[in-house]
Amino acid sequence: MRIVAGAWRGRSLVAPPGQGTRPTADRVRQALFDMLMHAPWGGRAVIEGAVVLDVFAGTGALGLEALSRGAASACFIESDGAALRALRANVAACRVEDRTQILAVDALAIGPDVMAGTGSAMTERAIGASASLVFLDPPYNQNLIPRALARLREAGRIRPGALIVAETGRDETWTPDQPVLAERQHGAARILVFRAT
Repeated sequence: MRIVAGAWRGRSLVAPPGQGTRPTADRVRQALFDMLMHAPWGGRAVIEGAVVLDVFAGTGALGLEALSRGAASACFIESDGAALRALRANVAACRVEDRTQILAVDALAIGPDVMAGTGSAMTERAIGASASLVFLDPPYNQNLIPRALARLREAGRIRPGALIVAETGRDETWTPDQPVLAERQHGAARILVFRAT
């Protein structure tokens, strides 16, 4: 698994052993970021300078890919111990501790007090900033996306109009309340893109 493009193009990322974490494949990340860059509703401004929130982050591949391509900062939310070890190693390998925050919490337990906590090299302003680009890649078939979105909105971590990229299993039928800008299928994955209200 590698960073596909940008400043760290080709940099290897580590993943925990076993099947507990399901990193987004390089080719799927490439297709996703190509879409974000070239769709009528996308463009460079979607990624460059973005405040990224990578929820159910796993190895952090999506958030790190965004940082490699010019995002300003990224907050990673992950609760699995093995995934957290890989995520921390990947952030350290990319040397972006000053632009990242890792929250070792359950995304469904997020509140304003947790999101405002310190413990990273990011400034308070960056930590408190609401995200303009959100990735949600939870375990499939558990209806986690709508519940996580509700908690993140309550915590003030998603700005109005933010672009949200959600990955579900191919056979899942959930769709957001907002209009879907794009829907793609890649193997077992189904990717939905929409804007936060």
